[in-house]
Amino acid sequence: MQHVLEQQAGVTDEPVGAAARRRTFAVISHPDAGKSTLTEALALHARAITKAGHVHGKAGRNATVSDWMEMEQARGISISSAVLQLTYRDTVLNLVDTPGHADFSEDTYRVLTAVDAAIMLVDASKGLEVQTMKLFAVCKHRGIPIITVINKWDRPGKDPLELMDEITERTGLTPTPLTWPVGIAGDFRGVVERDSGDYVAFTPTAGGAQIAPEERMSAGEAASREGEAWTAAREESQLLAASGAEHDQEMFLGGISTPVLFAAAVRNFGVRRLLDALVELAPAPGPRADHEGQARPLDAPFSAFVFKLQAGMDTAHRDRLAYIRVCSGVFERGMVVTTARTGKPFATKYAQQAFGRDRSLVETAYPGDVVGLVNASNLRIGDTLHAGPPVQFPALPTFAPEHFAVARGVDTGRYKQFRRGITQLEAEGVVQVLRSDLRGEQAPVLAAVGPMQFEVAESRMSAEFGAPIHLETLGYSVARRTTPTWAPTLSAEWGVEVVHREDGELLVLLPDQWRARSIQRNHPDVVLEPLVAT
Repeated sequence: MQHVLEQQAGVTDEPVGAAARRRTFAVISHPDAGKSTLTEALALHARAITKAGHVHGKAGRNATVSDWMEMEQARGISISSAVLQLTYRDTVLNLVDTPGHADFSEDTYRVLTAVDAAIMLVDASKGLEVQTMKLFAVCKHRGIPIITVINKWDRPGKDPLELMDEITERTGLTPTPLTWPVGIAGDFRGVVERDSGDYVAFTPTAGGAQIAPEERMSAGEAASREGEAWTAAREESQLLAASGAEHDQEMFLGGISTPVLFAAAVRNFGVRRLLDALVELAPAPGPRADHEGQARPLDAPFSAFVFKLQAGMDTAHRDRLAYIRVCSGVFERGMVVTTARTGKPFATKYAQQAFGRDRSLVETAYPGDVVGLVNASNLRIGDTLHAGPPVQFPALPTFAPEHFAVARGVDTGRYKQFRRGITQLEAEGVVQVLRSDLRGEQAPVLAAVGPMQFEVAESRMSAEFGAPIHLETLGYSVARRTTPTWAPTLSAEWGVEVVHREDGELLVLLPDQWRARSIQRNHPDVVLEPLVAT
């Protein structure tokens, strides 16, 4: 397995030049659109692995590299974000693989703060699904350029022109296809390269485990080989040209258009062209705004922010990785940096790159790179690290939880393990932990965007911390922010509970929106502020 950071002997680089050769991106999709399979195919084409795995593999097939948790492999979904670094055409690709399951939007949202572009993966038969649209909205809000991939073209699906219309109507983006499929959905023969007019034919491999051979030929050769399928594809491509659906880099970077590619990730069809698009079109890291809105130059002293905490990646490692996105300067392993929140120094002796579950030492990193800092017990999500003059990047957002449950240790004799595990899950952002004097420390309320986060918490509390828990679901579905002045009044209301979050926020838990409106009618001045991710 290959690990890649620019660590060649004797090679030094300035942060601006190094950043220009980097692309940091995420893949966003609805569950089952093929995100983990695409991630694996990208790694294969970048020669980071020699054989692609599959999420739902048959006997003898490898599991995917990015889905390393036991629950991920059993269910065929991405639960925790994996970070993969690849090289392709002398460009470093930092792929932050986001959870695709609808229950994990909060972690996905945080991950999207660390990327400069996104691949929107669309199932050819289902089109733009609910979770895809939620994540698209996040990208649009953050001004993240989007490359669209129509996946699973090897299966029956919608008409390609119908899919273009759907993208336009539902996202407001103008689709500008770079390739166009030859053969209807379910009969994927190859693609028209719209810039050159050439035909690229694909040849499947056994189980899709190897890079699919490609054969490039002229329009005349394609017409002789594919007949009506080629003619139909050419006519549709020409129709797109007549309507002005041609790539414009400024419109793409400005969030007005989206380049579109057709692929079948499970067969490794169209993956190479996607890598080319990332290198040629996706933006390189640029200056990042601090909390005062001032852009920090790439060649400023080192700075980074923590966007994810992860423990339990390997049973042999009882440590915690803090994933940082480098924003400026040069990171060098062993350098002492400052945590902006506390003003305290932090030694980066144990810096690693995580390739799925596997790790390798990181000696140097540049803007756009993602580095895992080991045993960073004092770091929190959203923390800024810097060298030189102080800098503080904006705090990372949180989503309003919609599911709540009381957690109690099954074995009261293992309270220390229980407390340590709950604290760890809270720090990682797996769940929000809410406390109150009424319930006490031994029965905290866990809050989550989706109920599967509770399953993850239960599994990890038992397997990693040796402290099995019992969860009792609560009848709340709404959380609002309030103030200490209103806490006594709200606590006296029926069906309402006031709790503290770790960040100091005072929250009110309510059964539904109707109850919130009822309280506001009875107490017109009450503070019940919605929790909005910003």
